[in-house]
Amino acid sequence: MTTRVYLIRHGSTQLSTEDRFSGGTDVDLSDQGRWQAKLLAERLADDKITAVYCSQMRRAVETATIIGEPHRMTPIVREGIREIHHGHWETLSRSVVESQFPEEYAEWQMDPFTFAPEGGESGLLVMARALPVLREIIVDHVGETVAVVSHKATIRLLLSSMLGFDARGYRDRLEQSPCCLNILDFKDPVRARLMLFNDVSHYVDQPPYSERRLSKWWDSSTNAAQTQP
Repeated sequence: MTTRVYLIRHGSTQLSTEDRFSGGTDVDLSDQGRWQAKLLAERLADDKITAVYCSQMRRAVETATIIGEPHRMTPIVREGIREIHHGHWETLSRSVVESQFPEEYAEWQMDPFTFAPEGGESGLLVMARALPVLREIIVDHVGETVAVVSHKATIRLLLSSMLGFDARGYRDRLEQSPCCLNILDFKDPVRARLMLFNDVSHYVDQPPYSERRLSKWWDSSTNAAQTQP
């Protein structure tokens, strides 16, 4: 019996459009984010969703509420699937962090899975709190379809674990656009198959290109490719 999980990133916020570390900062959706969530809700309106889960962060709750409306469902909050917290980097731009905390930033760039800035979380800590929540949801909804609204880093770490990727590269190799839809099918709480990834066809016609958002590796790779003959 297959359990299907719609793993959804929340819609856009003002901070998500800026090159800032803001995972632990609680903000509302922007008007654009509400529009994205509404279109996703319309897309999923006829699906047999039996429950909608989300983190406690306002942007996730609002996205989940909009998605749950056609099904007359109130989101169930699970604190463990909140976004990663960047400690004393929160709300700062990448350029400021790189100049003010160069040693920390270099260590984090090398291995964001095990290293965390002062007062923040590593990817490992996020995975440790988020995976049990996802497992619990799967166990509680065997054979059903459920929606889980979470956050960019948290989703990428969950996908890395469920699909057996090296989580040290989660930031550079897995994109998650605002209000994107991922679909995972589970035969049991451990074995997962990725059926859809980072899909935003409910609000754009073509997949978006990767942008320069907090990934120095991507910027360097792009620049190198552009300078090659």
